[in-house]
Amino acid sequence: MTIKYNLYSSEGCHLCEEALALFKNVKPLSEVNIIDIVEDDKLVELYGISIPVLESIYSDEKLFWPFTQYDISQLT
Repeated sequence: MTIKYNLYSSEGCHLCEEALALFKNVKPLSEVNIIDIVEDDKLVELYGISIPVLESIYSDEKLFWPFTQYDISQLT
């Protein structure tokens, strides 16, 4: 499968784990790239207080937490 989404996350983030669990209920895990923001200062600046953030690679649409399975299913 092709990567279609980025999940901006951080290790040990319980909300990020919850977001990933919601994602896998709606879409295949093979479609998501999990990006640990800690490795990139710019990402920490952009998403440090907002993670988890789910982004569509094709449309640049973003879901900021909290989001639902329905929200994920509507992300293009």
